[in-house]
Amino acid sequence: MFADLRLFPEQASTSAEKVDNLFFFQLGVTSAVALLITVLIVYFAVRYRRRTANDRTARIHGALGLEIFWTAVPFVLFILMFVWGASVFFANARPPDDALTVYVVGKQWMWKVQHPDGQREINELHVPVGRPVKLVMTSEDVIHDFFVPAFRTKADVLPGRYTTIWFQATKADRYHLFCSQYCGTNHSGMIGWVHALEPAEYDNWLSSHAEGSLALKGRQLFPKLQCVSCHSADSHARAPVLEGLYGTWVPLRGGGRVYADDGYIRESILKPRAKVVEGWEPIMPTFDGQLADGDLTQEYALLLLIAYIKSLGRDQTPVRNEEFPPPAVNPNTPEAEKR
Repeated sequence: MFADLRLFPEQASTSAEKVDNLFFFQLGVTSAVALLITVLIVYFAVRYRRRTANDRTARIHGALGLEIFWTAVPFVLFILMFVWGASVFFANARPPDDALTVYVVGKQWMWKVQHPDGQREINELHVPVGRPVKLVMTSEDVIHDFFVPAFRTKADVLPGRYTTIWFQATKADRYHLFCSQYCGTNHSGMIGWVHALEPAEYDNWLSSHAEGSLALKGRQLFPKLQCVSCHSADSHARAPVLEGLYGTWVPLRGGGRVYADDGYIRESILKPRAKVVEGWEPIMPTFDGQLADGDLTQEYALLLLIAYIKSLGRDQTPVRNEEFPPPAVNPNTPEAEKR
């Protein structure tokens, strides 16, 4: 009758055991302290109860050794839990360099998943066993929360920014995926499955669901949005060359610098004047609200552009041609004088 009853989800990722060990230690410490306090309260209430009307409490002079003990022991336990918890947190916060990147977009009330090679899923995520997987997540509407109990993986998914989380599945199986942040009327129906597959099976799944890669689709979108009219590789460039940008530190106008990651590129497309690159003028218009086109949502378009920019290697920046000529310049502007 109770054969399938589980008090806790199974451990199906490399971080699950670490998280559980920390949790059980904290649970054991707090339970032991609670039990000790309860026992002492009952004992003292009985032992030192007032028996007659003339009973008086004896003067208490204190005990230095006892005070040091009940101060030092909790302090050591709390420091141990803090250091242990910090080590688990930092291990889970930074994905390995060789992690497979998958994009996730939360929307009332579904999970939309986009793989680097173009495979798309809704409320399902296929991943390989034994390989770290990094999720880059955002929301199209309200705050959601990506939660896979078997992986001990949980992170808020926020509108207007990217959040990341990573895991490495250790067992081939199907695992529940939940939204653990109340997000509206059908919140309870925003569920799905994570399919952990053996490497060979995962490769077969990729092959059977092959589409154009994100970078390839981004390359098609880049000239369509006239990005090449400024971010070109010729003498008419009016904006920074994007090749080799991702993963570098970018100097900013007015001082300071910023790391070029997914969040920075996203912000530069939607709010181009927020962080202007040193040596360039803030002339780029915002594309916020202009990227959606039919089935192409703004968040999906951003993923395509980011994937394309990430893929740009040396000498791969598009060059303006007859189809995308240099933009016209008013001869009375300072920019025309520079030319």
